[in-house]
Amino acid sequence: MFRVASWIALAALASGLAAADAAKANDGAGLFVEESQARGLLFSHHNGMTDALYMPETVGAGVAVLDYDQDGDLDVLLVQGGDFLPSRVGGDRARLFQNRLTEDGSLRFVEAPGNGGLDGGGYGMGVATGDFDNDGRVDLYLANFGANQLWRNAGAGRFVDVTAASGTGDASWSVAATFVDVDRDGWLDLFVANYLDFRFEIHKVCRMASGAPDYCGPSSYAPVADRLYRNRGDGTFEDVTTRSGIHRLRGAGLGVVALDADDDGWIDLYVANDQEPNFLWRNRGDGTFEDVALLAGCAVDAAGRPEASMGVDAADFDADGDLDLVLSHLTGETHTLYRNEGGGLFRDVTVEVGLAEPTLEATGFGAGFLDVDNDGSLDLLVVNGAVRKLEALVRQGDPYPLRQRPQLFRNLGAGRFVEASEAAGAAFERAEVGRGAAFGDLDNDGDTDVVVANNQGPARLLINTTGSRKHWLGLEVLVGSPARHALGAVVTVERAAHTPRAARVATDGSYASARDPRVLFGLGDDPAAPRVRVRYADGAVEEWRGLAIDRYTTLVRGTGSAAR
Repeated sequence: MFRVASWIALAALASGLAAADAAKANDGAGLFVEESQARGLLFSHHNGMTDALYMPETVGAGVAVLDYDQDGDLDVLLVQGGDFLPSRVGGDRARLFQNRLTEDGSLRFVEAPGNGGLDGGGYGMGVATGDFDNDGRVDLYLANFGANQLWRNAGAGRFVDVTAASGTGDASWSVAATFVDVDRDGWLDLFVANYLDFRFEIHKVCRMASGAPDYCGPSSYAPVADRLYRNRGDGTFEDVTTRSGIHRLRGAGLGVVALDADDDGWIDLYVANDQEPNFLWRNRGDGTFEDVALLAGCAVDAAGRPEASMGVDAADFDADGDLDLVLSHLTGETHTLYRNEGGGLFRDVTVEVGLAEPTLEATGFGAGFLDVDNDGSLDLLVVNGAVRKLEALVRQGDPYPLRQRPQLFRNLGAGRFVEASEAAGAAFERAEVGRGAAFGDLDNDGDTDVVVANNQGPARLLINTTGSRKHWLGLEVLVGSPARHALGAVVTVERAAHTPRAARVATDGSYASARDPRVLFGLGDDPAAPRVRVRYADGAVEEWRGLAIDRYTTLVRGTGSAAR
């Protein structure tokens, strides 16, 4: 008890110091500035809410940052909901915004001409990005309540619906997905995280403690199986859910990240399940998977309890060269950080790193690691929003009483976090129903910005005002011809007097969202160029030395030095 109390006291003291230092370093401004209106990212999510309080109304939606037009900057795709009635579900299309970044760094978004051809009217939940046909252009997979959609990037700023031809139109209630090469054949396969068996005819009425009607939780409906599609390489996919063994377990899936958890050279799948034990699908390398999450220490929390896992990310928060896991959870549960102990084993270190107490009161969704100030230590950002009505907001007459504030946790190094939301900026004082969060360098200035998707509310554009003041190394890792992002690769940087730091080349994680596939390493005040090592999804390793810092560099497989 004394040890925990001491940690909390130290965290409170360090939090105040960190907030003061951050404000001073940024001349009194916040670490982020919210600029959705100023930069033209004008979007408001519509969930179709009714007095019936249908559960799917509260679950969406996600957001993607992607360079769909191949002009070197990140565009934005915001997933939309629509009507939600027994007689009509959906109708509103996802919205695509083109980034018109100028050479002097001025950021401006405009609606993509013709919305990029995206005219589908599904009731949207989440989005995944990846080049499934190896043509060098990033494609989209929209996870919906109802049939999902695969949109092929045909070039010239246009997407084409190839769902039927590709065989990927899963009709379950899907929330998250990831493109990942599970069989190391050079083609991206597709994993879909499915949620619950909600149907209008079995809709239930749940209640608050006061007896007033409320939204239901996940235990009110049965979970459904996730789905795995193998890419045949000809524009079509084979449903291998049963053959792979993925069908054996069902658990209300809301998030997924692909990573080689046991460092055996095969990409595994970690699934965040709502109020059910999480899955760690170990890739056996023969087309089959086994869930090892319980044995690996990342199925439940340290007390052996399954939690309401929503957002998820995998990154090297402790700078020891391997990938750790973080999950956002329900109010009263804390968010959970699993440290990678090596050998495919994880340990819940939430309390000892200082994340327990400050996360108890929030319901977290979009979550991700980012180095806010490029000091070399990964911080954590979580957007929050309740799923059951909040009594205090009901008493105030709030028409949608689920609003909560986002949170930022600064990494002090040595495995400790403190909350620094007060230093983050005015956007972190605004309570909204946060859901998706996409992380990426939207203005190409060397630090990580964030696009937040709010349920039944406006999108928010959080521009990082601080990170570019430190040194950084940005890398875009490509493979093949035409060149495409090397999803599944792990990049490690090594510097004198520093432990190696690892990062995934990935677009998955957070909640129902897709991030920047580039990797960004903060270098602090050290101008020395680090050694860079890339291990690709098939196990091959290359390294580069003498790369320029404070800029982005493209690393193409085959141009580095062979390494073991």
